[in-house]
Amino acid sequence: MKRPAPAWPLPRVFAHRCGGALAPENTLAGLRIAAAMGFRAVEFDVMLSADGSPWLIHDETLERTTSGSGRVCDTADAVLRRLDAGTYQHRAFAGEMLPTFTAAAASCRELGLMANVEIKPAAGFAALTGEVVARHIVDLWPGESFPLVSSFSEVALEAARRVAPQLPLACLWDCPPADWQQRLAALGGFSLHCAANQLDDDILAAAHADGILVLCYTVNQRQAAESLFKRGVAAVFSDRIDLLMGI
Repeated sequence: MKRPAPAWPLPRVFAHRCGGALAPENTLAGLRIAAAMGFRAVEFDVMLSADGSPWLIHDETLERTTSGSGRVCDTADAVLRRLDAGTYQHRAFAGEMLPTFTAAAASCRELGLMANVEIKPAAGFAALTGEVVARHIVDLWPGESFPLVSSFSEVALEAARRVAPQLPLACLWDCPPADWQQRLAALGGFSLHCAANQLDDDILAAAHADGILVLCYTVNQRQAAESLFKRGVAAVFSDRIDLLMGI
């Protein structure tokens, strides 16, 4: 299967969950901070509400990062719109809203940010989330400048591929399984994303031989990032973008 690629040069550093540790995760404030610091690429998570709408949030439940409670997939859009998604980080971010995927895409376009959209399905909603996210991407990103789309769920990625075969896909594994090449090839995957401490040189060599780019998370030290780049890693995801400026 042909592997679609993003219509932009792959950056060295992606701001993890929008703005890394410098902003409430998965918020528009994070996007603004990343852009203000000169970064041009962000990563964020997308999950469906009870109404089937895509929102930016990492956890299946609301408690850790918002003023709400309960499961995201059981919560209506009208409730999500009223939540504070900033105070948990710092009172300076009080009132920061949980963003819809539509709002995040508009902000990325306005700020000139490239994106890695991670499909983050709640349990039992992998295929539906993949389909909805893929449809939204096609509608929200004009032309061929689509974001890179990743997920730990191969079911979600397969659904996204069926809906929009032109999207560049990435398989996410903490530690790539022994058959990672076959599984990524079956999806027509563009890149392999894995934990930095689980990457060995054999995986890198095999990826390079197949024309697969390798991206690593979560890299929060400059020396570690530079070491990974020397080994042949294409890009890293970081919470400490302040430490990786100008890399």
